[in-house]
Amino acid sequence: MYERLRTYLVVAAQAGVAAELSWFITRELLDNAEPMFAPIVAVGTIAGGIGNRIRRALEFLAGVIVGAVVAHVIARTIGVGPVQTGVIVALAISVAVAFRGTGGVLAQAGGTALLLGSVAEGPDLAVPRTESALVGGVVAVAVAFLILPLNPLRVVHRSVGPTLDAFARELTAVADALVHRDLQKAECALERFSTAWEQRQQTAELVAAARQVTILSPWRRRRLGVLRRWEQAAEHFDAAYTCTREMVHWAVATLRTGEPVPAGLPASIEHAGQALRLLYRDVVTGRDPGRTRARALDAIKEVNKACAEGVDSSGNVVVAQLRAAVSELLQASGLPEAEATKRADLTAAV
Repeated sequence: MYERLRTYLVVAAQAGVAAELSWFITRELLDNAEPMFAPIVAVGTIAGGIGNRIRRALEFLAGVIVGAVVAHVIARTIGVGPVQTGVIVALAISVAVAFRGTGGVLAQAGGTALLLGSVAEGPDLAVPRTESALVGGVVAVAVAFLILPLNPLRVVHRSVGPTLDAFARELTAVADALVHRDLQKAECALERFSTAWEQRQQTAELVAAARQVTILSPWRRRRLGVLRRWEQAAEHFDAAYTCTREMVHWAVATLRTGEPVPAGLPASIEHAGQALRLLYRDVVTGRDPGRTRARALDAIKEVNKACAEGVDSSGNVVVAQLRAAVSELLQASGLPEAEATKRADLTAAV
């Protein structure tokens, strides 16, 4: 939670800078009578654009323009009032739908139309509000990528690192639960594992934002190599997460049904968790993944011993999922799929 808060504090600082800067440009430099719309759009673009700020900024601007134009035309034709406001909002959203706008475009078009359509008779505000929105969107992008860009490596460390450590930590807890045949401890580890699983989407959004900053910000471009290494490994990490989640589920089932737990089974799970943690550090730093591969293969040696001693139905699923997870980790370390599959001895799974 602390690391996540530190990451989002940077986003909060960006929003504050973008709001003040967009207000100053709109009010002082452009002498716009409606400057408030600029910081509204700037803050919305910063706060709502994590993962794809360029696309979100364009959505905000497109929605503002559609809403402003529709409100301007309809209000001049039929005036303003409760009924007219409803008509204006409905038409603005319909126009956005006709142009195949996304949810962000629809929401912004409807919101802008509501603001403008509910204004009492008076000066035409469509043009100054649209100008303010354009300033806010442009300033938000400038702040996010040029003035105060995220540090992509810190984003990866603060978002990916804790999530991955959580997976590895719970694998260790499950291994210990199997050793002591502690069903309650295994079930608690499974619950925490599910919580870590749910955090993966937020982690993916932050990494996507870091990659976009790295590509578009001249100050952060030197970090592109690290992000590319992570992207190449991320798909295999994700598959390994899926396999380990299933493995933990069936490890709990092994204890519930009272199946035998050979010594090699918890040892292999422990080694897999250590390999997961080591591989992350190898990917980020660019180190040789020799230690990671060695630990992953230790997991295979131990699971082979467990199979030789004998496992029952749930244990067989644990073995199969562990082999699949190790194969994905080996591929993430740079091994070709065929070699990783062979070293994980996937054909031995029953």
